[in-house]
Formats: sequence, structure tokens, C-alpha cells
Amino acid sequence: MSDRLKTHPILDIIAKEEVSFYWNKVRLSAIKDETLSAALIANGVNIFGYHHKDSKAQGIYCANGQCAKCMVIANGFPVKACMTKVSENMFVESANGLPILPNQDNILEFTPIRSQEIDVLIIGGGPSGLSAAIELDKNNISTILVDDKNELGGKLVLQTHKFFGSVADSFAGKRGIDIGKTLSQRVSDSQNITVWKNATALYVFKDKKVGILKENEYVLVEPKLIINAAGAREKFLRFSGNDLVGIYGAGAFQTLVNRDLVKSSKRLFIVGGGNVGLIAGYHALQAGIVVVGLVESMPSCGGYKVHADKLKRLGVPIYTSHTILSANGKEVVDSITIAEIDKDFRTIKGTEKSFACDTILVAVGLDPLKEFTEEAEMAGLKVFSTGDAFEIAEASSAMFNGKITGMLVSKELGASAAEVPEIWYQKAEMLKSHPGAIMPSGLSDAIGAYPPRLESIKTGAIMPVIHCIQEIPCNPCTSVCPTKSIYLEKDSNDITQCRDIHTEICTNGSKENAVFSIMGLPVYHGSCIGCGKCINICPGLAISLVDLRHCGEQGMPTVSLPYEILNQNISRGDDIDVVDIDGISLGVYKVVDIVANQQSKTQQIKVRMPIESAVKAISFKVQSAEDTKPLDNPVLPETLDDNTMICLCEKVSVATVKSFIDKGITDINQLKAVTRICMGPCGAKTCDFLLRQVFRQQGIPLNTVISNTKRPLFVEVPLEKFVLK
Repeated sequence: MSDRLKTHPILDIIAKEEVSFYWNKVRLSAIKDETLSAALIANGVNIFGYHHKDSKAQGIYCANGQCAKCMVIANGFPVKACMTKVSENMFVESANGLPILPNQDNILEFTPIRSQEIDVLIIGGGPSGLSAAIELDKNNISTILVDDKNELGGKLVLQTHKFFGSVADSFAGKRGIDIGKTLSQRVSDSQNITVWKNATALYVFKDKKVGILKENEYVLVEPKLIINAAGAREKFLRFSGNDLVGIYGAGAFQTLVNRDLVKSSKRLFIVGGGNVGLIAGYHALQAGIVVVGLVESMPSCGGYKVHADKLKRLGVPIYTSHTILSANGKEVVDSITIAEIDKDFRTIKGTEKSFACDTILVAVGLDPLKEFTEEAEMAGLKVFSTGDAFEIAEASSAMFNGKITGMLVSKELGASAAEVPEIWYQKAEMLKSHPGAIMPSGLSDAIGAYPPRLESIKTGAIMPVIHCIQEIPCNPCTSVCPTKSIYLEKDSNDITQCRDIHTEICTNGSKENAVFSIMGLPVYHGSCIGCGKCINICPGLAISLVDLRHCGEQGMPTVSLPYEILNQNISRGDDIDVVDIDGISLGVYKVVDIVANQQSKTQQIKVRMPIESAVKAISFKVQSAEDTKPLDNPVLPETLDDNTMICLCEKVSVATVKSFIDKGITDINQLKAVTRICMGPCGAKTCDFLLRQVFRQQGIPLNTVISNTKRPLFVEVPLEKFVLK
């Protein structure tokens, strides 16, 4: 079990009970109750089997039960390794297609299925579902909350970074894992909420009943109303070699690293510069994994600049206006090839670069999980969607919208007469705001603008320098400053015109007209006592502290730099390559002190350097150029784009789909009949998005395409689950 994390800067590594299981007749060790996928990868097994059609290697992709790339045979039955717990002496084999069905001597009897009535059924125990449940509990509404994992929290369980947003309304400044525990505990303590873990909602039937697979029991729930908080699924991407083992969705990677504590990679390359990809890269660094690079097709990353800056400062190259050409390798990824693209997204010949890596993380967007909403509406059952199932946004926004949904549902059921305050909608809009413009000069009239004016810095003083130059919804630093010297300097076009800079809610004439503002550039102007609270709470690690009170013999100030990659240990006396906001080296300086905050788990690394550099310093590199350099010669794709797979379950290529579209087929159901696309175990969850891309590419308007008639169950379920033995 050599591929397990031994240390982590944020997560506690606790010894757990071990069990033995067999993989292809070889005895291996696992952690009791972990998933088979985690156990196999921890033992160095990445190839789980071979596809029955083309004998290509299969491995994990989503780790969320929504595809079937990780299928194995456990004790004689086909199961998804990512959703199946390992048990003592379990006999697990590679799956090269379905096994021969065993002889069934006993007769299975179909008997009446248990049915249960409830006021509200919440599908999904992530940030929005939990927040909605907490609001319903305030109005004593009986609720069943179902989630297909053994721990509530959704993606919060995987988030080791500190959250942006509002301190008052979305726990800004706290780590996702801690927020998840807080919300889960509130739900578990409720007398009105029944929680079903390891339970999957399968379908909303026309008689307004919802089929739920609860552990090994199939139950029909009859709710008065449904809240769909099921989240979203990750989009896949079309490129040569996209069916190799070692290509993960971001959620799968974070699940393995942050939940299962398995070091699933040694060298990682990321495709996609949104917040999901940027955050996953930071999580990889925390796990001691080399992040070779990140490729983004747009001229700049779509995620928060502070997320991208964190990676660049630590030594991760970001290739904007580039795209992935191919994943390379025989069975498992061993390199990636990228190329520059022009303004029309066409690759520029001669710009190809290849990098050695064993994992490619695909983070190119999310699709709302709308199935349950659509099914409920067809059945005539009242349904509310919230979180990513309604609109893709940050978890801070999902939590607040879950709260609004809970209040709307309470009113719908007559349990509360209260209207949702108008300010809540304003807060919700603010929390889901996209990143604003980047202002490289900050605000010239504030001392704490980046970079600060040297003439404004007083000798014998200490002050924070705020390296956050893009408006995003975030206010922890303004909330924590004991002298109220950090505030959000508002743009002149801001509709709130909020002048009470130290509070989240400020009034313009009356309490009823209260407005909410967490957007703006944080700046410093006032008096600093050097407490370092702003450094410890900043989600972007974008605040340093310049101290001119004790400049030493060389007359140089001390600068405190935030640091969380503690598995790459830094000690006093070490030489570190200090960098500025863009990751550009300011020189190598010696560490003079280290201050650790046990609560925030953030260190302050202190170095002495000239004032001109000190005001620009924010971090230091932990990866060298040698870690991230390209191969001497690029590896060009072995297959043309049209030969790449669009349906991994049934191995249907782009060329095959195009050939039928060119014959006039615009009905996806007809395409299913002739190619088997969308008929695999994932139920079109992966290929539907790519298929519509091909239609667009062939000049077919999507409003003329007849959609796929989806199967009546959300995931595959063995027939025995519907019977009582």
C-alpha cells in the first residue's frame, strides 16, 4: 500500500483498520470500507480490465458512479469499483465484458414494495441540499434527504482550500471540508430530517412516486414536493487518446486524493483553467504531486485570478490560448501533447509541445443534473431545483441558494408565511458573480493598493500588502481585521454605493433598503498591529506582511509569505526563490523565521529582502523548471480527430457519427439504433454533450436535433434489488 498519502498539510492522516482482498488471485491489503477503486489504485493497480469490443484498457474516470470505466467483477458480480466497498476476503477480478451469468437455483419472488409518504424529498446531500434542509427544519417540515455517498457534504468533502464569498452567509475563510462537517451536523441533529446515505434516487414516476435504492432495499417515496439538489456532472472532451487509462475527471482526482488519501498520480497535467481545474491543481500540490502544467483554450483562465496565481507562484506553468491535441501511451497515459491555437481556435502548426505525465485531469465544465427536475415536471409533481442542478456556480452560491429554496418550499407548503427578503436575492446574485476586470495598478489613492507606493510606507511600521487585483465575491480579510483597516474600495459604477466599508450590510436611508456588497478590491489604509489574521484567513493566499520595525543589520524589512504546501517542508535557514504576483522571481533569500497557525493550518514564511522587492513578494516556488519542462521532441497524435472516441461505453468514433449525420440523421434515437451510441452503462451521461458538438460542427442547428429518449433509471440496478428473497 505504498501509494497512500503519509502526510498532508490540511487533512489528518489517521491509522485505520485494514482488511485483505484478492485481485486476480493476488492477495492485497485495503482500508476497511474504502471503495475498491481506492484500494486498487493504492496498490498500484490502474488498469481494472479491458473493453470487450476493442480490448482497450479500462480504469477509473468519474469516481461518482456515473460511467462504467471502472467496472470489475466482485464475488462473481459486475460492480462499479468507485461505488463498491471492499470487504474481507472479497474476490475481485478484471472485467473484460460481462461475466457468465451464474446458475440461479432459488426462485426470486416479486413482492409488494415498501412505500413511504413525506412532505419533502431532497435529492442530494451537497452544500445546496444541506442548506435547504436546514431551512426546512426551522419550519418543522418532515424531510427525507437522500445521497449516494456514505458521507454528507457532496464536493465539500473534497475541498481542502478556504472558501471565498461572504463570512456571514457562506462561511468564507473556512475550508470546504470544515463547512461540510458543520452543515452535516446541523442536519443530523434535526428531528424533522431523515437522512438516507448510500441511497440513490432512480426515477420520478408518473404516479408521483420516486424510486430510491436505499442500501440493498428498494423503496418508493411519495413526497408532496421535491428539491433537486443532485449537483452536476463533468463534461468530457474529444481528443486523440481520450480512452487511455490515466484520464480523470477533476472530481475523481479530488476524491482519490482528498477523501481516500491515495496518491493517485506522480505527474499531473490539467486541461481547463476554470476554478475546478485550478483548485484541483492546488490540491495536487498539497498531496505532493508534481503539476506539470495547465492548458486553457481561452486567452486567460476563466477561474479566479488568485487561484491561477497560486499555481504560477508555486511553479506551475499555465498555457493559455493552447489546447490538448492528444494523450499518448499504449494502455496508460505517459505523456500529453498540446499546441497553441489562434483566435478561431485552430491549432498553429509547429507549436506542439509534449510533457511527460501519468495523469491528465479533464476540467472543462459541468452540466446541471436536470433529470429529476424534468421527470417530476412530467409527472405533475412540484419540484424546485437548487445548487448546480439549477445553475453552475461556486459552492458559496449553492449554499445560499439552498437557503432561499428552503424558504420558498416552506411557504409553498404553508409552513411559513414569510417572504424571501429581497436582500437575499441580492446576496445570491453577488455570490455567483463572475470574476471582474483585472486592475494591475490597484487603486492609487489607497496605501494598500498593489503595488503600494514606496513613499507611503512609513519607517518603523508594519503593513499588509494585498495582491488581489480582481473583483471577486469575497470579504474574509475585511471581516477579520481588528483595526478595520482593510476594506473593499468600491468601483464608481457599483450599484450599491456602499460607504460603510466595515460591514456586509449597509443602509441607504432605511433598513428596508439595505444592500449587500462583497465585491470590490480589498485595500489597506489605517493602522496594522501585525496580527497576521488577514494572511491566515485569505482564501487566495494573496496577502503578505511587510515589517519595517526590525530591519536587522542590513536594513532590510521582513516580509511574511503565506504557505500551505507543508509536505514540501521549509525550515529556518533554507534558501527559497521568492516570486511576485505573476510568479516572476525576485531573487533567492534565506528563511529567517516560520510562524504556524494551528487553527487555519497556514504558515507564514518570513524572509528579509530589500523594500523594493519586499512589497512585491507573495510566495516562492516549490517546483523547479526541471519538473515542468517539455520533452525534447513533441509526440504527435497517432490518430486523426475523426477517429477519436465519442462514446467510450460502446466505442463509437466521431467518424462513425459524422457518416450518419451526413446521411441526414438528426434523431439521436435513430443514431442509437444504428451505432449503439448513448446505449452504454453511463446512459449517455458522457457522450450526449460530445454528440451535440458534432451536430454543431456538421452545421446542424441543435433545435432541429431530436433528443435521446433516456432510460427510465438514473443508474443500472440489478433486478434482485427489486425483489424480496
